[in-house]
Amino acid sequence: MADVLRNARTRLVLASMLLSTALAAAVLALVYVTANRTIAAETRSVVEAELAGLETDYERLGVLGLITAIERRAEGAERRDALYLLTNRFGTVLAGNMMRWPPDVEPGSGWVELDLIRTASGETVPISAASLRLRGGERLLVGRDASARRQFEQVLLKTMGLALLAALALSLLTGGLLTRLVFSRLQETARTADEIVSGDLTRRIPLRGSGDEIDQMAGTLNEMLDRIEELVSNLRTTSNAIAHDLRSPLSRLRQKIEALGEPGLAPPTREVDGARALAEVDHLLRVLTQLTAISRAEAGLGRDQFEQVDPARLLRDVAELYDPLAAERDIALLVEASADPLPGHPALLAQALSNLIENALRYAPDGSTIRLSATSTDTNLCLAVADEGPGVPEADLHRLDQPFVTLDPSRGDGASGLGLALVAAIARMHGGRFEARRLTPGFEAALTLAR
Repeated sequence: MADVLRNARTRLVLASMLLSTALAAAVLALVYVTANRTIAAETRSVVEAELAGLETDYERLGVLGLITAIERRAEGAERRDALYLLTNRFGTVLAGNMMRWPPDVEPGSGWVELDLIRTASGETVPISAASLRLRGGERLLVGRDASARRQFEQVLLKTMGLALLAALALSLLTGGLLTRLVFSRLQETARTADEIVSGDLTRRIPLRGSGDEIDQMAGTLNEMLDRIEELVSNLRTTSNAIAHDLRSPLSRLRQKIEALGEPGLAPPTREVDGARALAEVDHLLRVLTQLTAISRAEAGLGRDQFEQVDPARLLRDVAELYDPLAAERDIALLVEASADPLPGHPALLAQALSNLIENALRYAPDGSTIRLSATSTDTNLCLAVADEGPGVPEADLHRLDQPFVTLDPSRGDGASGLGLALVAAIARMHGGRFEARRLTPGFEAALTLAR
């Protein structure tokens, strides 16, 4: 029994059943009380009106007139369940259809519920009545047979019991269907999660297209799983690339260090080998620094340092930094900015733009123009760097933001293939994305950031 009660589905069904039953019981009780009060109030109003009318007859016509009025009304009393009783001060019955005055009723004591004997049938009946003492000492009682009302109460109670049982059964059925619907969706989610834990990162929670909250939650979880799969895939790619790309410089570094230890090595050769070893160390440090920056950006570290960034000023500052290098090759850095400020990390955005400009300078022909632009809409800001170089094949555009991707390995400029990967990580940190597109002629790389 304890195991059954620990089951969430059982608890949910029981809670639904109890709440539904309690609500139905409360409604039925309200109906019962309201109906009884309404009937009692109507009966009391009629009886009190009759009692007042008979008292008026007594004042106008005396005892004989009151007796005549009571007997006239008593003729149709059986049909109306009306009850009348008039006695003198000694209890002798003068008129009415009741056999004797109830011993427990004091005239004028207000509304009473009691059992009396009918004169015609001799049966004891429950009545609701009011009484008063007349000026001459006579006692007058007017009431209504309560048998019909009590029968109505019994029928109402029986009906309420049946309705309560129906509500209980319906709530049990509804709770069962509801929990079956909900828990079947949860079981689907749990099965998918188990498959993902087992290593199948391609699995996704099924959507039923209903658009309900569970479908919305499943959609959100699937987006999260897409992002996790992407991060895991990037991690695997990066790990493999690190192992592959660092093996060569580490091997060369080891050779240089071994050569430095050889006896009889001429000083000029020793200096050359030492310089080459330092160059390899510097290359390794640059790679590790960029990898660290990518990891920090992917983890969202630094969001607490966001502040309002002016895109136009940011572009001008970065362009000013690279103006001397561009001037050596007669390359013009043209800034075109018409964008409103947005929250961001100034240093990381500047780093991303620096990487894009360095990439553009690497491929832009001498005497050409590199355009730095900032354009905004209501929802995003686009920071773009466009050059007039040879561009990138359409088939390779999607690979540019992957770590250690170098489309032209023949270039001996020490590029590690991490620059655009860092740009993409910074864009995602700002709720945006990295975009690359071919131009005629040239190539454009951009950060589209969410406002």
